[in-house]
Amino acid sequence: MSTEIVVVPHTHWDREWYEPFQRFRLRLVALLDEVLDTMEREPGYHFTLDGQLACVDDYLEVRPENRDRIAALVESGRLAVGPWQILLDEFLCSGENIVRNLELGMDRADKLGGAMPVGYLPDMFGHTAQMPQILRKAGLLHACVYRGVPSSVTTDAFAWVAPDGTALRTQYLPAGGYGNGAYLFYDSAGLAERAAGFVATMREWHAGDGPLLAMYGTDHSAPVRGLPEMVSEIGARMDTLSGYIAKYPPDVDGLPRVSGELRSHARANILPGVISIRAHVKQAMGRAERMVERYAEPLSTLWGGEWPARFLDMAWWRLVDASGHDSVTGCGVDDTAQQVAARIAEAEQLGQAVRDMVTTRLAATVPSDGVLVVNPTPAARRGVVIVDVAGTDPLADPSRSPVPTQPLEYAATLLLDEEMDPATALTFVHGTELYGQHITGWSVEDGTLTFTVAHETSVVFDTAELREALDGVTRVRILAEPRRTVAALVEVPPLGHTSVRPQPYDKVYDRASAVRAVTGHDPACWRNWESGPQPVQGDDEVLDNGLLRVTIAQDGTLTLVGEDGTTVTGAGRIVDGGDVGDTYNYAPPADDRLVSEPESVEFERVCSGPLVAAVDVRRTYRWPVAGDGIEGSPEIPAAARTPRTEEVVVTTRVELRAGEPYVRLNVEFDNRCADHRVRLHVPLPAEASQSHAEGQFAVVTRGLSSEGGCGETPLPTFPASSWVAAGGVAALLEHVTEYELVDGGGELALTLLRSVGYLSRNRNALRPEPAGPQLATPAAQSRGVRSVSLALMPYQGSWETVVPHAETFRHDLLVVPGQGGRDLLTLPQPGHGLSVTGDGVVMTSLRMRDDRQELRVVALTPRDTEAVIEGAFTQARHADLRGRPGDEVPVSDGVVRLPLKAWEIATIQLSG
Repeated sequence: MSTEIVVVPHTHWDREWYEPFQRFRLRLVALLDEVLDTMEREPGYHFTLDGQLACVDDYLEVRPENRDRIAALVESGRLAVGPWQILLDEFLCSGENIVRNLELGMDRADKLGGAMPVGYLPDMFGHTAQMPQILRKAGLLHACVYRGVPSSVTTDAFAWVAPDGTALRTQYLPAGGYGNGAYLFYDSAGLAERAAGFVATMREWHAGDGPLLAMYGTDHSAPVRGLPEMVSEIGARMDTLSGYIAKYPPDVDGLPRVSGELRSHARANILPGVISIRAHVKQAMGRAERMVERYAEPLSTLWGGEWPARFLDMAWWRLVDASGHDSVTGCGVDDTAQQVAARIAEAEQLGQAVRDMVTTRLAATVPSDGVLVVNPTPAARRGVVIVDVAGTDPLADPSRSPVPTQPLEYAATLLLDEEMDPATALTFVHGTELYGQHITGWSVEDGTLTFTVAHETSVVFDTAELREALDGVTRVRILAEPRRTVAALVEVPPLGHTSVRPQPYDKVYDRASAVRAVTGHDPACWRNWESGPQPVQGDDEVLDNGLLRVTIAQDGTLTLVGEDGTTVTGAGRIVDGGDVGDTYNYAPPADDRLVSEPESVEFERVCSGPLVAAVDVRRTYRWPVAGDGIEGSPEIPAAARTPRTEEVVVTTRVELRAGEPYVRLNVEFDNRCADHRVRLHVPLPAEASQSHAEGQFAVVTRGLSSEGGCGETPLPTFPASSWVAAGGVAALLEHVTEYELVDGGGELALTLLRSVGYLSRNRNALRPEPAGPQLATPAAQSRGVRSVSLALMPYQGSWETVVPHAETFRHDLLVVPGQGGRDLLTLPQPGHGLSVTGDGVVMTSLRMRDDRQELRVVALTPRDTEAVIEGAFTQARHADLRGRPGDEVPVSDGVVRLPLKAWEIATIQLSG
């Protein structure tokens, strides 16, 4: 043939999907056994192992004796592995998770002979805006994609441009994606005709006269026998993907340019419903990532002892494994989702263990009647914390200045008072522990044995002496020291810590102030509002902190008025509608029934200020029980919702704190229904034609529609990682959340729950072709108690005002009980960590690498900016995303001024 075809044998390996991981692994081992045997038998054979090292790791755990065989093939250039550890879903994990995935995959591939130098992204459900910059800063000069490419791309290569301007040559896989050549070699008969048809199709996409790329492979497939002979018969040659792409220079001159994220439906399905299915898995992923990225690693870096490398490595392995595009997405069978959830839980637990190891070390210098407060953000911070302390004395900081407080709850002091055989009571005692506290004393009087207990061990008592005193005892009492839960307003240094403890009045105030405070004649004297935010005032209808006024309407919705007058009316409406789609795509029944009006509304005041004011709003709805389909007939999705309904109470805690320009909401309900979608609606102060959402190292601006063309209905539902803003109101989020601008841009809808019963439906009204096998997934109905926390913030002007508030909302101050004795006379001085400031500058990672502190920041701003980094260091240098050192950076008195381009991701290593 006159046109050369380059055949790239490969397999696309979904590590877990319609079967759980271990069942798929059995098939993987058989496949790779065959591939290795074939490649060693036929020297011209090449194979591309799907761009992910997980395939190799999973295989070698079963066949460790074959490591050298794999390494020899990698070193020869015939077997392409990496650069990813796992083929991720780019929108459902953090930007840092993407970096660690690439770092793991490339480092491990290097040990086998080197990673494929192509950012191979064959089956992700769309691509994030910053991927070209991420790949380039990891040393990769080419990308390769399939889904999400817009209709403006009419060639098989284009320049993909990140928000910072990084342009990467990107190989597009048209006309069948990663299986565009899969049909060529199913047998030798008709081979020439099929090859001619392939050339005719692909020549329309290929610019110039170069060879055409035939990706020969499909999901979980092994190559057909006799492939080298058939490849030779049509005059083609065999190579790896990297071998094909290496023939092209990495420059992008003359190529069509596409900027930002790739989420078009024009060329292939992008299956957007995965963003909202099994929402509890997305919540867990967000918690686990924050725990490891923003608590465990930074605190260990600045305040830990020996770096807990193995624990953190194990946490990252689990987070990366969970990020798979059939894993965290929730579009697998229930067994798969269960395994993914367990993996994420282990990652969070490992992060918690490391965090607690560090904070326990710090808390050892804090008296046991005090608390340690840790700031996980790199800027000085004043915020409200909830602390549990003993006694009734006011709280003071290390300088003995009074700390503004608000009582919230008082613990019971009488834990037991019953007629009882004292011998039975002694069985409750374990060492000095009794009822979860520690015995501080005991007495016997008038036939009553009384134990006093507290939250610390301060007394060692003689059990024999106690037993001798039990004669005549018929009653047992357990008295606990007075304890209270209070809200406290504390100031904490950047990535640092402080502490507070109860102090007697005469040690904190002058005598006259103490008398007024004790008698209640002048309570403001000890709340110290002069230098702080305005106090919160609240009742059943209105909460106000001077920055935001929240009015609760009779229907349970909210009116928010910002300090600048920006007004949101009717926020928090709950809308329940039908969903007879599947885990991949939302699909409403043809005759949908929306429920947005509650049957009844109740209000309960929780607290009224001055630091925290909160009201519980309980709205009772009647939601249809399910889609009204034919029992056991998934082929016929319901055309309507059942007339039978279930009573569902949605409780929304509306909470306003001093100093915060946003209202916190916690929405909770017991999901007793199936086949439905629940959304929280927020009318916008001004109609919006665009939304702005934070994602992975970027803020993406999106319109009111999404490009279609492949058949899948292009719903304008999009992912937001930590916040979304439009028309003057922002929603601050704890995990990746699906959102949509509805009613022509007049309202923001946030998906709280999407509940369906099938992995894929053969007949989905909004997607003509199946996305996978039609398997029942009853757990994807997500029954049971569901709880979602978020915040709403009115704003004027640019979305840039939202960024710092999203940081504080997502990263709460950490409170740890003191671990030292009460005999410690003073609190330790506040500890200052690392400060990172600058317009739009956000820290995404701080960890130890090779005895240096490695800091990663991103400029979330459309303008050039500067990161100001202050800390206890004397040397600094740039590094790439793999930690490889670059140029030195000037340091002046422990300060680095780091210029950043708009949207630039920068890594810097600090020492000395």
